[in-house]
Amino acid sequence: MPPKIDTVTTAAVGAPGSARRYLHSLWLLSARDLKVRYATSALGYLWSILDPLVMSAIYWFVFTQVFQRTVGHEPYIVFLITALLPWVWFNSSVSDFTRAFNKDARLVRSTAIPRSIWVNRIVLSKGIEFLCSLPVLALFVVISQFSDAPAQLNWGLLWVPVAILLQTVLLVGLGLLVAPLCVLWTDLERTTKLILRALFYASPVIYGVEDLPGAFETLAAFNPLSGIFALYRVGFFADEWDPWVIGVGAVMSFLFLALGIFAFGRLERPVLKEL
Repeated sequence: MPPKIDTVTTAAVGAPGSARRYLHSLWLLSARDLKVRYATSALGYLWSILDPLVMSAIYWFVFTQVFQRTVGHEPYIVFLITALLPWVWFNSSVSDFTRAFNKDARLVRSTAIPRSIWVNRIVLSKGIEFLCSLPVLALFVVISQFSDAPAQLNWGLLWVPVAILLQTVLLVGLGLLVAPLCVLWTDLERTTKLILRALFYASPVIYGVEDLPGAFETLAAFNPLSGIFALYRVGFFADEWDPWVIGVGAVMSFLFLALGIFAFGRLERPVLKEL
């Protein structure tokens, strides 16, 4: 007869191999990441908002005080932050994907938990940081109400959860693709950093898709971040609603998820041998 504590544990976290056990383990790993990241930090939570806040301040100053801005909407600081916050989530997640398996190689090899959890824990922990940074956006929306061009809240705010869902789908797909490839080809870690730098300027963060000239506006739709950022912004800037950009972005996000699942299934065994 199995010990009573095993029965209690199984009832609490689910049977081995069950979805409930997977989610429980995912939460524990994500919570561990957050505790480790902030345990020795004096500023703690503030680090999750300082990066986008400083970036927003720099770009706001450059494009409003130094150069004559012809892109984006007013208030420009709100326009910036609505894309910079999700960009930080995207950028930090993809950067961590490159070390997802190597960082905890012993645990990856020895545990019976599906190895996809080492990717999903990054998406979840970085997503929690993103949600914790949203008060920054709310603060600037409130401040803008006292300016000549206040942010206009509208029905589009209802699309924010959809934007979060699509970004999660995109990140999981990219993680399942990038993480194993970086184990097999270590040079991809540095290559990924270079791609992220270029992708920042190739994505509508400091500008809108409608600001791009000619065919570039059409091509931008195939960057899934274009549609995702549009959904984040449409609640404050109704002109950001573009069914073509949003629709293509959604399709591309799920295509990356499908590609990631397929690639991960093929690469999981070679990755375990490499580790």
